[in-house]
Amino acid sequence: MTSSTVTLERRDLIAIVRLNRPQKLNALLGGMLDELGAIFRLLENDCSVRAVILTGTGDRAFSAGTDIEELVNIDVATAESVSRRGQAVCDQIARFNVPVIAAVEGIAAGGGFELVLACHMRFASIAATFSLPETKIGMIRAYGGTQRLARVLGTGRAFEMTLSGKTISAEDGYRMGLINRVTQSANLLPETEAVAKEISKQAPLAIRACLEAVTKGIELPLEDGLALEAKLFSSLFATDDVREGTRAFLEKREPVFKGQ
Repeated sequence: MTSSTVTLERRDLIAIVRLNRPQKLNALLGGMLDELGAIFRLLENDCSVRAVILTGTGDRAFSAGTDIEELVNIDVATAESVSRRGQAVCDQIARFNVPVIAAVEGIAAGGGFELVLACHMRFASIAATFSLPETKIGMIRAYGGTQRLARVLGTGRAFEMTLSGKTISAEDGYRMGLINRVTQSANLLPETEAVAKEISKQAPLAIRACLEAVTKGIELPLEDGLALEAKLFSSLFATDDVREGTRAFLEKREPVFKGQ
């Protein structure tokens, strides 16, 4: 599936989704978010997909954020609708049933950074930068950035970034725990794809259960999170993959998982 502003490429079990508006630093239009949501809905129904890489076209930006030209003359009601649409797409990514890995080259600002925050893992080139600069133009972020950034970095660092609108480097993001891995630009996509391929070799139902345990559990009190973990753990013992995995381990061979 390919549109003018978002593209989808399949490489075996891996899907690569690209924001594709490089002449505008991949700035997000409302229709672009709709197309991104449509692609993730398509992938959600494809059982052969084991991991998704979200990246941008070109070497200047992952995404410079929401296209401000679409926000200049909107009213309060429209502004809330814009926020809800962006939040829905970010939630779709955050709750996706296979791992979504951001591969960030260049600028990830505003709504672009919020897409990065929604991903399960975040890889960046040494040239990547990250910011939520909207206070500089009288706004705040609206696609979940104020909520997810605090959950990733803690409130102190989240306040520093959101209140000042400051930009941080990929290396600073790595030191803070925001970024999983920093690499040279030429190695960004190959390294991200290598990790995605490694994940794709694991038992797919176990991967889905792990994602659910973490993404839902982090929002729960510890006792409830532990109960969720136990429920998901036990549910896997009704699957063929558990029997295949344990037999393969004992027989000292590679397992063949079928997602059943």
